[in-house]
Amino acid sequence: MEHNISLITTLAAGFGVALILGFVAERVKLPALVGYLVAGILIGPATPGFVADMHLAAQLSEIGVMLLMFGVGLHFSLGDLLAVKRIAVPGAVVQMTCATLLGLGVAQAWGWEWGHGLLFGLSLSCASTVVLLKALEARGVLDSMNGRIAVGWLVVEDLATVLVLVLLPPLAGVLGGEAGSAAAGESVGLTVAKTLLQVGAFIGLMLAVGRKAIPWLLWQVAGTGSRELFTLAVVAAAIGIAYGAASLFNVSFALGAFFAGMVMRESKFSHRAAEESLPLRDAFSVLFFVSVGMLFQPAILLEEPLRVLIVVAIIMLGKTLAALAIVLAFRYPLNTALTVAASLAQIGEFSFILAGLGQALGLMSAEGMSLVLAGALISIALNPVMFSVVEPLRRWVLGKSSVARQLEQRDDPYAELPTSTERKYLERQVVLVGYGRVGQRIAEDLLQRNIPFVVAEQNRELVEILRQRGIPAVSGDAAEASVLIQAHVAAAAMLVVATPDPIDVRKMVATARALNPDIDIVLRTHSEVESELLRREKLGTVFLGEEELARGMAGHVLRRSEERLGSR
Repeated sequence: MEHNISLITTLAAGFGVALILGFVAERVKLPALVGYLVAGILIGPATPGFVADMHLAAQLSEIGVMLLMFGVGLHFSLGDLLAVKRIAVPGAVVQMTCATLLGLGVAQAWGWEWGHGLLFGLSLSCASTVVLLKALEARGVLDSMNGRIAVGWLVVEDLATVLVLVLLPPLAGVLGGEAGSAAAGESVGLTVAKTLLQVGAFIGLMLAVGRKAIPWLLWQVAGTGSRELFTLAVVAAAIGIAYGAASLFNVSFALGAFFAGMVMRESKFSHRAAEESLPLRDAFSVLFFVSVGMLFQPAILLEEPLRVLIVVAIIMLGKTLAALAIVLAFRYPLNTALTVAASLAQIGEFSFILAGLGQALGLMSAEGMSLVLAGALISIALNPVMFSVVEPLRRWVLGKSSVARQLEQRDDPYAELPTSTERKYLERQVVLVGYGRVGQRIAEDLLQRNIPFVVAEQNRELVEILRQRGIPAVSGDAAEASVLIQAHVAAAAMLVVATPDPIDVRKMVATARALNPDIDIVLRTHSEVESELLRREKLGTVFLGEEELARGMAGHVLRRSEERLGSR
């Protein structure tokens, strides 16, 4: 009887203990992920008392990996990556290389085989997207330029890790692990070529067939009006494609689920698919982290404290300093560099997936797995502290270091308008702050009516593109007075703020009013409360998205109603 209910006891213990410790972690201002990992330690074999079924937990964690990777693919945005590609791509590659080499170096010093050290270093190089997104959302900077750079950076890391997951099995023999994936006498080059061919065939099939078949399937299921059927279709597609990829193309479950999410994103139902599958994804993701915690050996904290400290130093100092140097080298402000560096000072789910695959291939020892887990637990727990010291550290560094002040104030070719800018863009022009979805539409209308305008945008790559199109633009945060000064707001006819941050809006308005008291100001907001406050302070003409949508729809309804009544 006990054997027959082992699945139920594993689920009950996993969810129950994870709930309690996740709640405790959130109450003490730590990510709930820390609680889930500790829950796994408590119900694992390394601690006394109840021990969950490790075999069942491993299978449940596989489902968790599939749904986790499906969620990553569902939220993967090529557009967001391309918007920051010039810093995110080289930055992520260089930072991962630095962290991998540091991990490989210490592993060699400990006497590990080089292949084991290489995988160990790779496991320390990839930060957790889950932890990052929650940290940025908690601080309200997810949609800021700093947040977009950090997310784009993590997307590149995720893609690089997916490539490693693909290539690791065929290269396991060369790295000193079990060469089970290669045929007898088959060269490494041929094995890798076959693997890449299989992956290419799978990706080609997904792009050619999946992009049409999956949206069509979701459309048909949505037509039934059944919510549970739609949820079932999303989950079945995610797990079915992952299983099919592994069975037919010898591709990992993780990669199959990732591409299932990417393809499903092409559907108009992608947002609903994300919402409907979220509870199940969250539940099995919790089981994944719990099962990872079950592999942790707490004794390593007492037996090898120096090694644990070295691992934490690689994650929280090595990666941080590398990211800091890279962002500053690309001429971004110190605040951006510190924010991105803090974002990467942790490791998470991809590290566990890599380390788990390494164990299966004989490339990761139990000690290595425990060191990775210890580094993850400590770095995730301390990550909120890293974020909290960003602004105080920035102020302190700028106050103490002349070099830092020079870095903050150094010349940037995109921080001011070229001397060749036509006069019509310097007087009575519109200053447009923000070139996102709303800003782009405003700019298109201004162009069609030949109204001169200058764009102030934080994304330097967008500024470069705009200048190539002949549109005057300056790079920087318009909440800083220097940016609006460079946009010649003092002589402008109008300031249009197409970004919704109320704090920054007040700073922009204050600067504009001080330099140009008669300027016409137009503001955008998402919140009804914020719109009321802005209107009460008479900062300018305020547009609330929901209000404008309601007016547009009401206007259309009234016009159509009048037309129909008039035709009778």
